[in-house]
Amino acid sequence: MRNRLFSVAPMMDCTDRFARYLLRLISRHALLYTEMVPAAAVVHGTADRFLRFDPAEHPVAVQFGGSEPDELSRCARWADRYGYDEINLNVGCPSDRVQSGRFGACLMAEPERVAACVAAMIAVTDVPVTVKTRIGIDNRDSYAALAEFVETVAAAGCRCFTIHARKAWLQGLSPRQNREIPPLRYDKVYRLKREFPELEIIVNGGIRSLDEADRHLSVVDGVMLGREAYHNPWILADVDRRFFNDDAAPRRDRETVLQHYLEFVDRELACGVPLPAMSRHLLGLYQGVPGARRFRRHISENAHRRGADAGVLREAAARLCAHGKRTA
Repeated sequence: MRNRLFSVAPMMDCTDRFARYLLRLISRHALLYTEMVPAAAVVHGTADRFLRFDPAEHPVAVQFGGSEPDELSRCARWADRYGYDEINLNVGCPSDRVQSGRFGACLMAEPERVAACVAAMIAVTDVPVTVKTRIGIDNRDSYAALAEFVETVAAAGCRCFTIHARKAWLQGLSPRQNREIPPLRYDKVYRLKREFPELEIIVNGGIRSLDEADRHLSVVDGVMLGREAYHNPWILADVDRRFFNDDAAPRRDRETVLQHYLEFVDRELACGVPLPAMSRHLLGLYQGVPGARRFRRHISENAHRRGADAGVLREAAARLCAHGKRTA
């Protein structure tokens, strides 16, 4: 998939369908991932709650968390019905809650199980099935162990691996600390690409600029941005031209993106979606712009009030514009 050249990572409590709609207004081509969706929640709950998305979000991938081949095959069928462009298996999340369900990063110790899960999903769908993982866990962090994991899962049919270039400590570090404390080892990801040239290798972890992304792309097949893309979504504004050679992509400014997002907010409010579910994703849109703090503060202080609607967001934008006129 050409869009894997540049993607935005699955992030819990961040990349819900509202955030993805906003990001798609900024980039037409970047591949967007859902939050991790527990397989059991889809199988035993309401699939629509977890899998519904706006057609405008394409290309969009769903990430499942699970370790039971039968559950995951059923999830893959659901993902196929909903029209996702990719199905991804989470083998990287180190949280205690995920470990208690026996999925996420702890599965790196069970490559045969991951292979069985991948094979079960591939058997029921033509949608590409991929894996997102770490370079290792705890003291199982040698390159040999990583290569064995990739080789085993690839033999089950997985042709694309996104590698978070940090290992994970399953005990003693929080998920946030696991994103920051273990050192980045891009060299291991690069070596994977050299030794498995037939596989698509995407690098993730610690990438904070498009220049950094460019440097990685001289070695691997794609880059995935995480928190930087969420907290500073305007970083995606040059992605289409720079990575996808799309000079015809509309050159929108932040105000145009905000206007389109507000139209979306109005529609969702009419369907009963609460404003805070959507407004929180706007807080980083004007990062680095004079008056951005006033914009964020107005939203944070007013979006949760009873009866709040998109007028709160329009007022925040007006305050930003007023600040710009005073400082011009």
